[in-house]
Amino acid sequence: MTTSMGDDFTHNSEPRPKNPSHDHLTVDEENDNPIEQVRLTVSTTDDPSLPALTFRTWFLGLISCVLLAFVNQFFGYRQNQLYISSVSAQIVVLPLGRLMAATLPKKKFSIPLTKWTFTMNPGPFNLKEHVLITIFANSGSNSVYAVNIITIVRAFYHKSLHPVAAFLLSQTTQMLGYGWAGVFRKYLVDSPYMWWPSNLVQVSLFRALHESEKRPKGGVTRLQFFLLVFMSSFAYYIVPSYLFPSITALSFVCWIWKDSITAQQIGSGLHGLGIGSFGLDWSTVAGFLGSPLATPGFAIVNILVGFFITLYVVIPIAYWSNAYEARRFPFFSSHVFDSAGNPYNITRVLDPKTFQLDEVGYNGYSKLYLSVFFAFSYGLSFATLTATISHVALFHGRTIWKMWRETKVMLRDRVGDIHTRLMKKNYEAVPQWWFYTILAAMLVLSLVACEGFNGQLQLPWWGILLACALALFFTLPIGIITATTNQQPGLNVITELVIGYIYPGKPLANVAFKTYGYISMSQAIMFLADFKLGHYMKIPPRSMFIVQLVGTVVSSSVYFATAWWLLTTVENICDPKLLPDGSPWTCPGDDVFYNASIIWGVVGPFRMFTKHGIYPEMNWFFLIGLLAPVPVWLLSRQFPKQKWIKLINMPIILGATMAMPPARAVNYIAWGAVGIFFNFYVYRKYKAWWARHNYILSAALDAGVAFLAILLYFTLQSKDIFGANWWGLDTDDHCPLATCPTAKGVVVDGCPAI
Repeated sequence: MTTSMGDDFTHNSEPRPKNPSHDHLTVDEENDNPIEQVRLTVSTTDDPSLPALTFRTWFLGLISCVLLAFVNQFFGYRQNQLYISSVSAQIVVLPLGRLMAATLPKKKFSIPLTKWTFTMNPGPFNLKEHVLITIFANSGSNSVYAVNIITIVRAFYHKSLHPVAAFLLSQTTQMLGYGWAGVFRKYLVDSPYMWWPSNLVQVSLFRALHESEKRPKGGVTRLQFFLLVFMSSFAYYIVPSYLFPSITALSFVCWIWKDSITAQQIGSGLHGLGIGSFGLDWSTVAGFLGSPLATPGFAIVNILVGFFITLYVVIPIAYWSNAYEARRFPFFSSHVFDSAGNPYNITRVLDPKTFQLDEVGYNGYSKLYLSVFFAFSYGLSFATLTATISHVALFHGRTIWKMWRETKVMLRDRVGDIHTRLMKKNYEAVPQWWFYTILAAMLVLSLVACEGFNGQLQLPWWGILLACALALFFTLPIGIITATTNQQPGLNVITELVIGYIYPGKPLANVAFKTYGYISMSQAIMFLADFKLGHYMKIPPRSMFIVQLVGTVVSSSVYFATAWWLLTTVENICDPKLLPDGSPWTCPGDDVFYNASIIWGVVGPFRMFTKHGIYPEMNWFFLIGLLAPVPVWLLSRQFPKQKWIKLINMPIILGATMAMPPARAVNYIAWGAVGIFFNFYVYRKYKAWWARHNYILSAALDAGVAFLAILLYFTLQSKDIFGANWWGLDTDDHCPLATCPTAKGVVVDGCPAI
């Protein structure tokens, strides 16, 4: 079956130029793409006369990139993190682009000393401009992982870090991925068998936004709906962000049983099981897990199943049976402890001069202990890694192998599908040397960042090369998995284990190695996915390359500048004990990253997950994860007509609680409730409304919260003006006993003796 959506995608009020050389491009060729979903979704026509890199593209694209980078990093340090995706910008820039097309002058300007001319208004705002602006926004919405390193050095270890070294770290870890993307581009972009399912959602959304729309009788247009929800979200967020922060997590059980540790552990939404807790704040719903409105229903069910099994079956059994001395420590915490149940005194085991593990101090102090939840979260991360490999091999292995063979045949015979042929006919390809030049430059700058500046980052030159080798080795297989199954296994656990065993006792070396190995591969996958989106939307490859390159440099710079500004201007940032009441700057994600640097970097996996540590049994989770998908696969083969069996996704179930910490039980409960309501009840009963408004509702809620929070910060909170001093100003859920130990003889301030 073939289809064409060319008229929807290339609609332009101006007539196309009568260029004979382009006549064959406006007529559909045979749609010979081998993937049915692609044939049904992607246009098979192209109009190469449409301008792409216009003044509007640069203006709206750079503004989107800068705003998203600033907002996401700004919220990254707050108690309730909020992630604004590029979809928000994708929706908002459309009316702005059309406004610019209607109002800007069409006069042509000459660039002095050249023959070049440009105009601020080349005609109607078109789809290609919109796609490139969204790519800019995508660069801004993707966080810079290296900023976590800068934060823990400055705010947790309280050490100095040269700003140039920090800036180079931010840039090189993001940009190295271009090299790997260039190496494997012909396999993962040009091949029609590498179809990148997630891109089809974007293609469909672009189509919906560019179709002509009339206001329904008695209703509103999608833009009007967006503005109504945006204003409502903006106005309401003053309550949870300023007037009544406690509303973000309401735990009624704690208010009833004020003197019971067990009751508060069961009822606390922030420090316990969260039974009966909920939040009346969109950032509670979407802050850590993303918008539930944009998450497929089957994924929500899998995540909730995994959440309930982990939090309400496994963890209570482990805690109340006192596994790993669990009752000596808080029920739920991302911090590390000593054998007496006190917070681990890192200064006793870390040499202040060398910033490395002091083995004498460690042997004379204590092994490292974790809360039972944090310990099992590492075990589940091991299981998720192997379960992903096993699941993909069983459910998609044959498809992946077939597509890989077809890709090799296509490359050998130098043939392509309709989309590849159109791209080659109409546009110049990006030369390989562009990618290799960036790769070489970033490799040199990486070595400068790590070996220079008195070795502040602790990672030697061979560590950089080993991290790059891991990223290069894994980019192709993980790229194939992502491009065919929409699942991307992470390298973070592998990289932490490798450097933790090879180079123990050095916390910054561990996190720097993880960032260079894991993030450069992840960035390569993102670049390749964007290239494939451009391939589908018929964007000139060189324009796509330039936008990605500039967007990455700009966004990395903004993330770095925002983080450095907040770290140097917000007093006691990331230290809840010293922050004033009502201050949101608690850095929950960086707190987890800091404790992970102690576990994997200072102490190391050898002293944690072998017989020399407390948690050697966690290694069994590698085997559990490997075997977990097998029963589901066998059942799906035994009962092929039961389609729901294939929707059971063991990697998602095992990895359901990977966001905890910093996410808490109340976040999952609120996220799941909203997701179930919209993606099952509303979707089934009001499908037309859902199709028209669901994603716009999500973007508007995000935008309203973001704009009000920024306005509040610059007008009040930056001047240390917080809400009225009352019970509801606390960002906690008023369950003080939920963090108390329940073992006899452990004394903690503020907790009753047992």
